[in-house]
Amino acid sequence: MQYNFREIESRWQRFWAENQTFRAEHPNEKPKFYALTMFPYPSGAGLHVGHPLGYIACDIYARYKRHQGFNVLQPMGYDSFGLPAEQYAIQTGQHPAITTRTNIARYREQLDQLGFSYDWSRQVRTSDPEYYHWTQWVFMQLFDSWYNRDSDKAEHLTTLISAFEAGGNTAVNAACDEDTPAFTAAEWQAMSEAEQQRILLKYRLTYLADTEVNWCPELGTVLANDEVVNGVSERGGYPVIRKKMTQWSMRITAYAQRLLDGLDTIDWPQPLKDAQTNWIGRSKGASVTFRSKPVKPGGERYDLEVFTTRPDTIYGVSFMTLAPEHDLVPELTTEAQREAVEAYVEASARRSERERMADVKSISGVFTGAYAEHPLTGEDIPIWIGDYVLAGYGTGAVMAVPCGDQRDYDFAKHFDLPIPNIFEGVSIEEEAYADKAGTVIANSDFINGMGYKEASNAVIEALEAKGLGKGTINYRLRDAVFSRQRYWGEPFPVYYDAEGLPHLIPEDCLPLELPEVEKYLPTETGEPPLGNATHWAWDAETLSVTANDRIDHKTVFPLELNTMPGWAGSSQYFNRYMDPDNSAALVGDQAIGYWQDVDLYIGGSEHATGHLLYSRFWQYFMYDRGWVPVEEYAKKLINQGMILGTSAVVYRKSGTNTYLSKGLIGDQQVEELRVDVNLINASDELDLEALRKWQPQYADAEFELEDGAYVVGREVEKMSKRWYNVVNPDQICEEYGADSLRLYEMFLGPLEQSKPWNTAGLSGVHNFLKKLWKLYHQGADRSFEVLDDKASAENMKTLHKTIKKVQDDIEGFSFNTTVSSLMICVNELTSQGCRQRDVLEPLAILLSPYAPHIAEELWKKLGHTDSIAFAAFPQFEEKYLVEQSKEYPISFNGKMRFTLELPLDLSREEIEAQVMADARTQKQLDGRTPKKVIVVPGKIVNIVG
Repeated sequence: MQYNFREIESRWQRFWAENQTFRAEHPNEKPKFYALTMFPYPSGAGLHVGHPLGYIACDIYARYKRHQGFNVLQPMGYDSFGLPAEQYAIQTGQHPAITTRTNIARYREQLDQLGFSYDWSRQVRTSDPEYYHWTQWVFMQLFDSWYNRDSDKAEHLTTLISAFEAGGNTAVNAACDEDTPAFTAAEWQAMSEAEQQRILLKYRLTYLADTEVNWCPELGTVLANDEVVNGVSERGGYPVIRKKMTQWSMRITAYAQRLLDGLDTIDWPQPLKDAQTNWIGRSKGASVTFRSKPVKPGGERYDLEVFTTRPDTIYGVSFMTLAPEHDLVPELTTEAQREAVEAYVEASARRSERERMADVKSISGVFTGAYAEHPLTGEDIPIWIGDYVLAGYGTGAVMAVPCGDQRDYDFAKHFDLPIPNIFEGVSIEEEAYADKAGTVIANSDFINGMGYKEASNAVIEALEAKGLGKGTINYRLRDAVFSRQRYWGEPFPVYYDAEGLPHLIPEDCLPLELPEVEKYLPTETGEPPLGNATHWAWDAETLSVTANDRIDHKTVFPLELNTMPGWAGSSQYFNRYMDPDNSAALVGDQAIGYWQDVDLYIGGSEHATGHLLYSRFWQYFMYDRGWVPVEEYAKKLINQGMILGTSAVVYRKSGTNTYLSKGLIGDQQVEELRVDVNLINASDELDLEALRKWQPQYADAEFELEDGAYVVGREVEKMSKRWYNVVNPDQICEEYGADSLRLYEMFLGPLEQSKPWNTAGLSGVHNFLKKLWKLYHQGADRSFEVLDDKASAENMKTLHKTIKKVQDDIEGFSFNTTVSSLMICVNELTSQGCRQRDVLEPLAILLSPYAPHIAEELWKKLGHTDSIAFAAFPQFEEKYLVEQSKEYPISFNGKMRFTLELPLDLSREEIEAQVMADARTQKQLDGRTPKKVIVVPGKIVNIVG
């Protein structure tokens, strides 16, 4: 029987599905293990071979833990809300739900054919109302919670209201808006309901606020920072501007320090932890207030707060710089400067924060015409705006010390602003950008001779005495904008009263489902797509959604028109997997008590400051409120590397429609374009006829050939539809099988590293599986044959060194070296002619996590009726690696003539007797009696004649 991988893989995939082999039950006497990979967004293109890398690695480890006797939970689902499906709906009119269902069906088909041991009974889809019921529920709990800095945790809002009723808010230590007014208990009691609700919005963990956002007019929505690239939207390449909008926000800043501290407790990659540390950005320094001078006679004065990590440099301040979008820019701009300032603000709005942060070379800014008063010297400090200052970082204002900061220095040089040297004996030109730790500051008598730390403390004391500053800790982290002007997302369970204040619908009315709309674009008046719905109002009497024309702001109210961002659904999905059918809670006590947390989480490092930070925040909140038992939801995280594609490049002569073969370019100016790799043969030659049919731009093109062929260039880069270099796993499974694909992706290199794909390399691992198959099948007809007699010591040595290597490698996530070890093992057993069951049976188990289909088939042929998935992992026994015999070199008068293998436990006399009895010894002696026989046990035998 030949190795018919197509038949084998199809059969076992049906078996696993029909028998629900990998369904995880709880409670269970076995110890639990929760293995998880980040769930995918189901795009229309389906999977390419780069996508399954992390899935395969996680599946190998999950299968290994089953072999070790663990009750393994490995679920899979879909992050199915998102902008791509909405954009497709805008273009075609097809409802995003239809597109999403189609794409999910395609993903499921591809995932099934790769043999993953998922518990599909726990599948979730973030766009299912049954799922986003609980996303909406978490939002509601955040809305009804505040952060108590004294207890250092979130609490229900009722405890805050009780504090207000008892003593106002002056003794309340809470995370709240900076402009929250102080009030007494009597003043609280005297407030109207609406006034109290406005105060509570300043404390809630999710709240409404005017926020600077990335607004994309073409897409009609707010974009996250990671959705903006070089000032345009990642999807579509549309212009993005900075705009202030009323948005829902999450008060993640309340958890900044805990999120930092928690990184020390989890086994996550250090680069990822560094990314979160830098994103949170804890800095110790001082908050300093510069008071503006009136822009015109009798005008107002404004307090400009800045944060500095080096208060000792305050005497070097020669100007201030505000972010262009700072709230006070209009008030601080003189009439003479207004036109220039407004033009600069408009231009800055077209650049994303990330672009501005990355651009360290260009220098731009405008003088507002206004001045501030130096808090300690009283000197006039000119106020500028510059886009190197960000409204979303710190206070949106900096005190510029050009002798101590690179950007301040460049700005001052560019605009010919004064650069005072406050550092005694330090050359500005040479040392302006150096770390000034320990430098003596001589500019002010009262800190003369102090080191920078002592001087900083002295400055803080002086500022506090004048009421113009204080020592403080600042975080770079900003509260997370939680609104999107999209249709295809979770609706907010919120309606608005006549005064525009938000109210939650009752919990027992969840889920609030998306309404039907005719158009998925914003309305003509600029409202989000939900503004197109005709039935999107809340009847507070019937507790139901009703027609918009019934809105009277008495019993029927307008519902929120924004939807939640993509990260909402992914922030608790790992907990929902534990108990996906629970209709009474996000996760029940019994389920969360058993599964607790994720033991192994695998996913991309690109989610470091998005999903992986926001989900930690939600988990901390859930922990504070008592719904989950642990603060950190994932003990161990691994970032898998990227499988790179080999793109095919054609070269268009600049300004023409002529394409040059690679060898003809020379010094000619060309433009590089990518073409579909499926149009290229093994010699890198392009199928020109197929190319002309592929895209219209090539139909009339001219091609200059070399030796009658057009040879493309090759570039190793990210595998992506954009570069036309994707390889479809369906084709690989059809030609080589899923087991070959699984083995090959692991064999390519270390899991965490990126590595190039080469389809030709699949033949090697496929041949290995065929060689493995032959170990169990003999004769011309390849019939199954396994012997029950005892394996040789050589066989057992090969097996047990492989058991040890495979176990060590899997536990160290070194999957590529495991594949190599299995190949070596099969080669050795083949050369040994091994057919013994006590070797080939454990070998099948060793292979099972990597190539589960062929392992199941061999297991059945070995006489087992149950799945190999739950067979005990082979136990390593060191005794089989201990040498039992020695191959002695047998020498005559110092010259070796042959070798003889003898047991190591023989005495010197027994060794001599066996050597002398050997026919080869008698032939060498030819009847002579040796003068002496020298025996060194364990080393040599020398016969002196």
